[in-house]
Amino acid sequence: MIAATDIPVTKVERTRLNDIPLKNIPFGKYFTDHMLEAEFADGEWKSVSIKPYQPLQMDPSLAALHYGQAIFEGIKAYKDSEGNAYIFRPYDNFKRFNRSAERMNMPAVPEEIFMDGMRKLIELDKNWIPQMADHSLYIRPVMFSTDTMLGVRPSSTYKFLIILSPTGPYFAAPMKILVEEAYTRAAPGGVGFSKNAGNYGGSMLAVTEAQKQGYDQVLWTDAFEHKWLQEVGMMNVFFVIDGKVVTPSLEEGTILAGVTRDSVITVLKDMGLEVAERRINIDELLEAYGKGKLQEAFGTGTAAVIALIKELRYKEFSMQFNTEEAGIANEVKSRLSAIRGGMAPDPHQWMYKV
Repeated sequence: MIAATDIPVTKVERTRLNDIPLKNIPFGKYFTDHMLEAEFADGEWKSVSIKPYQPLQMDPSLAALHYGQAIFEGIKAYKDSEGNAYIFRPYDNFKRFNRSAERMNMPAVPEEIFMDGMRKLIELDKNWIPQMADHSLYIRPVMFSTDTMLGVRPSSTYKFLIILSPTGPYFAAPMKILVEEAYTRAAPGGVGFSKNAGNYGGSMLAVTEAQKQGYDQVLWTDAFEHKWLQEVGMMNVFFVIDGKVVTPSLEEGTILAGVTRDSVITVLKDMGLEVAERRINIDELLEAYGKGKLQEAFGTGTAAVIALIKELRYKEFSMQFNTEEAGIANEVKSRLSAIRGGMAPDPHQWMYKV
């Protein structure tokens, strides 16, 4: 077993932090001084180290490039008013990462590498966490196959990395969403619930075509009728119908079990609201909208936390929402921000101190 104290660290000679202003820094553009790297070979994880952030050298026959065994996670770390560093719900991401690994026929990453390694890496680069409102440190664990030969089979070797990226406020404007009817993201028995790279690669054409029509993203539907709602791009989706909150359920395995999704459900219940996780048909939304009962629509994810939806279009029918009156969505976002910034109690023990 590898303890955090056993992970060797090679520090940079000079930090790049002095060259990068952290205020309002864009999402995913800059990376911290160090990264964690580990290798899987001969049935075990080895060569775990923290080193200066650097390019990787890859063989053209690298299995991940040809056969798509690649998974990742998205996590965030914050600083409170006293400068203490905290990670938001990292154990939930750790568990989901290994569920993705199992579905993609990849080895599980041990807790002492994923969690202890992450903590040690962030402790080393904690000065990169912007201590400003709505700023954070984005954490990206990723694993991919590394066999160097062609042949459709599970790889016998893998690489695991954790990289860090400081990010400013994600001021996502209210979104225009197109209900997708032609393309399919996931089907029962597939890999829709796993955070694998192919899910995102396979979604890009539909999004590009929606953007040509003036929309920001697509709301995916089921593979058979294109009626049952799943998720929006990189986000789970919620609807407020007649004062009650509804979100697509997870049991079919076609949507991601978002950590932010689960957090939002918990906060909504803390607010005394009724939340239903169930199948939702587009016809139900159209009926509720026609009766004036569909009050809010919003997405949830690590990047924006809450992304308001101002328009939802299905075929030729457009449902419009007044996002300035999205009281439930904005209240949830405010409560989550307060917890993560240390300005409110953490009753569910979501914040993991570095």
